[in-house]
Amino acid sequence: MKRRGMFYLQLLVTTVTALFMIVPVVLSMLAGVTQNYFVGLRSGFTLQWVKQVWQLYGDTFWLSLFIALCCLLMTLVIGVPAAWGLLKAPKRWAARIEECLMLPVALPGLATALGIILLYGQFSALRGSWLFILIGHVLFTLPFMVRPVLAVMQAVDMPRLEEAAASLGARGWQRFFTVVIPNCRNGILAGAFMVFTLSVGEFNITWMLHTPLTKTLPVGLADSYASLRLEVGSAYTLLFILLILPLLLMLNGLNHWLNRAVSRTPKEAA
Repeated sequence: MKRRGMFYLQLLVTTVTALFMIVPVVLSMLAGVTQNYFVGLRSGFTLQWVKQVWQLYGDTFWLSLFIALCCLLMTLVIGVPAAWGLLKAPKRWAARIEECLMLPVALPGLATALGIILLYGQFSALRGSWLFILIGHVLFTLPFMVRPVLAVMQAVDMPRLEEAAASLGARGWQRFFTVVIPNCRNGILAGAFMVFTLSVGEFNITWMLHTPLTKTLPVGLADSYASLRLEVGSAYTLLFILLILPLLLMLNGLNHWLNRAVSRTPKEAA
């Protein structure tokens, strides 16, 4: 009886927590397809707000996705070798470098953006480009790629695997691509998931770095809520979720597919 009571208690807590997280999002999306939010669902459903958002802010969707993908690529190119280097570095130096990597996360986004403006804002071509936003996103998300990859490297005892590969004649770059990356796949995918979602939804840094021609999804969402009807802002939220959710499901599905493929390989080899 105690176990059953504990199960129902856990189920209740989980349900309440899920509703606490999901209900506000659902209500926000419903507001975007109603004629008048203050009247409620009795006013009827419509897609006019969604069409209006797409006409006004459609470009922000594609720019955000493009910046997020570029940010993901940059953090992969920088973060995975950086984690490999931290693994090989003396523990004292590795700890100091890791602390420096975490600074953009610990500092307020506005402070990080201000530093970027002071350092690179003098270059007018860069200042008006989406690359300016990309710099801020890479600085902010890089720790979220390095940390998971480094954790996996430490968990699988990567130095021992590298020693075994080196004893078989594998060079440094061969060990990196044939030993390090395959064994860090879960960490890389976890980092990619976090980097992509954080880049798409990042507001504080982007708000400081954007121009009227380089608005991203969160900035456009804030503008729509601040200057237009509530229904327009809610329709923006609806489009945001409909656009991002399939991409996140694809990343999650890719992770499960790779895990199944790896688990089948030893059986097939046997």
